[in-house]
Amino acid sequence: MEGPVSKEDALAATRGWLERDVIGLNLCPFAAAVHDAGQIRYVVSDAESPVALRDHLIEEILFLNAADATQIDTTLLIHPRVLGDFLEFNDFLDVAEDTLRQLGLDGVIQIASFHPDYQFAETTPEDVTNRTNRSPYPTLHLLRESSVERAVAEHPDVSEISRRNIETMRRLGRLQPPPAG
Repeated sequence: MEGPVSKEDALAATRGWLERDVIGLNLCPFAAAVHDAGQIRYVVSDAESPVALRDHLIEEILFLNAADATQIDTTLLIHPRVLGDFLEFNDFLDVAEDTLRQLGLDGVIQIASFHPDYQFAETTPEDVTNRTNRSPYPTLHLLRESSVERAVAEHPDVSEISRRNIETMRRLGRLQPPPAG
C-alpha cells in the first residue's frame, strides 16, 4: 500500500468495489439485499498495528452484536493502514477468530476476509480466481450467523456459488487485454 489513504478514499473505493464487483458480478448473491436496505455498516479503521486493529475489531463485533439487525446487518471493517502484507493479514485471521471465541460470540458472528493480494491456498498469486476475495484495502467482514443461515436456507444451491464465481473470474481474466509492450 502506498502512503496514507484518507478515510473518504478508502470508503469510496470499498463501496465502489462492493457495488461493481461483489454485487455487480453477483459474487455474493446475498449482498444486494443488505446493500439496498442500507444495512451495511462501513467503518474505516485508523489502526496502524495489529493490536490496535484487534481493539477496533472488538468494538465492532460488540457493536454489531448489540445493533438492531433490521438497521445494521453486517459490517465491513476496512483497515488501510495495517496488515497490507497478505501473509500478515492471513495470520491475523487467527487472532480475529480467537477474539470471537474470547467474546463468546463464535457461532453468533462470523468473519470473512478480503485483501488486495488475497491468495487462496494451492493457487499462485496471479491465479485469477483469487480475485473473488480481492478488495481495494484489507477488510474484515463481520456477519451475523443468523443472517447467513437465513440467506443460505433461501438460496436454491449454495454449493454452486463458489463454482460460478470461479467461472466468472476465469471468463473475466480471459477478457482482459494482453499487457502493453
